[in-house]
Amino acid sequence: MDPDLVEVARERGLVGLRPFARGLEFAVLRATDPAGREVVLRTPSGGRFQGNANDPDVDTRSLLAREERVVRHLAAAGLPVATPVELVLGGRDVLISHYVPDDGGDADPVGLGALLARLHRVPAVAGVPSWRVVPERVVRRWREVAALVPGLPPAPDRRWLSDVLRGRPADSLLHLDVRAPNLRCVGGEVLALLDWSNALVGDPALELARLAEFAALPENGLDADGVLAGYGSPLPEHPSSTLYRLDAAVMLALVFLSEEPDADRGGRAVERLLELRRQLDDPVSAG
Repeated sequence: MDPDLVEVARERGLVGLRPFARGLEFAVLRATDPAGREVVLRTPSGGRFQGNANDPDVDTRSLLAREERVVRHLAAAGLPVATPVELVLGGRDVLISHYVPDDGGDADPVGLGALLARLHRVPAVAGVPSWRVVPERVVRRWREVAALVPGLPPAPDRRWLSDVLRGRPADSLLHLDVRAPNLRCVGGEVLALLDWSNALVGDPALELARLAEFAALPENGLDADGVLAGYGSPLPEHPSSTLYRLDAAVMLALVFLSEEPDADRGGRAVERLLELRRQLDDPVSAG
C-alpha cells in the first residue's frame, strides 16, 4: 500500500485501512475513525495527471477538489451523498468521506427518478457548462473512435452541434454517471449518489439521455422507463436529445474499443453511434 496513503490514515487515527473499490482514475479504501465510524478514502489510482481515450487530460486533484465542493453543496441542500470529512492535498491527494451502507440491491427506479428531479432543482454551483463541453467532446471522441474503426464517417461539425443546443436549459447540476456502482442503496432507497467527477452544469435532458443509453447495459442496474416515470417528464422531442445520446454512445464506444476492450460490445457500440448520427443528420427520415 502507498506509504503516503498509510501516513494520511495514521495521522488521523484511521485504522483497518483496506481496499474497497477501484475505477479508471480513482481507488477507494475503507477505514475506521477514532470514534468507531466507517469512512472511505478516495484517492487517484495513478499519478495526479492521467489520460485515456475518452479523457486525455485528467487532473485528479482538480476533480477531487471539485467533488468535495459539489458534495458539500448538495449535502447542505439535503441530497443523499457521502458527506466529506476532509480533503487532503499533498504528497497523496485524498478525499475522506463518511461511509454509506449498501445492501447490494438495485435502486427503485421511480425513487431514483424523483431524486434526479430534486437534484436538477438544486441551485447549481459554478461549473463548466454542458453546452460548451458536449459539442467539443463529441467531435474529439468521434475522431478517437475513427482512429480505431476504419471507414467511420467524418466527425460532425462542432459549430453545427453547438447550434443544436442553442436555447436549451443550461442551469441545472448534472451528475452524468448515474449507474449501479455509483448508487448506495438499502431496500431500493438511494442513500447516496457517489462519484461526482463527471458533473456539469447544464440541460437536465443530458442526464436523462445518458441514463437511457447506460440502461442498455445490464450491469448498470437501470430501468430507464421507471426513472423517467419518477422524474415526471420525458426526454424532450428535440434534436438535442439525440445529440445527448450520441455523447453517451461515443463515450461507450471508446470504453469498449480501447479502455475495456470487448469485440462484441465494441461493435454494437459503434453501430449505436452510427444510428444516432443518422438520426441527428436527418431527424425526419430517421423518425
